[in-house]
Amino acid sequence: MSAHVIKPGWFTVNVVNRSVAWLTRRGLSVWGSRILAVRGRKSGQWRTTPVNLLTVDGEQYLLAPRGHVQWTHNMRAAGGGELHLGRRVERFTAVEVTDDDKPPLLRAYLKRWKAEVGIFFKGVGPDSSDEELRRIAPDHPVFRITVTS
Repeated sequence: MSAHVIKPGWFTVNVVNRSVAWLTRRGLSVWGSRILAVRGRKSGQWRTTPVNLLTVDGEQYLLAPRGHVQWTHNMRAAGGGELHLGRRVERFTAVEVTDDDKPPLLRAYLKRWKAEVGIFFKGVGPDSSDEELRRIAPDHPVFRITVTS
């Protein structure tokens, strides 16, 4: 597993994430935003963070543009969590996608959110080759989620 992590800066944590989370908690999705809640792998306490929910061919995915961050480690340990949009809560199970299966998902994610997160993908974009997308795949965990309620 890659150790790739890009930590968010003060502005992202205190302005962008808080603003998106505030809107999402009130039921306003910003380009597919949800509040991800997943149990901490050590504490067992619920941890939350705003995420972008990606839908490709009817399947839903969570992709970590900043790499192997805390929520991805927690997701591996918990095997699922909850997605919140306003008062609506969807519980789900999660399965991590293999690196070989990530290129079309990375491409779809970058087509939708490149302006927001493109800087985290080492110059790779939605028009990059499968080979280039496969090269960065280990740096970006992807989970296929299945809603259970």
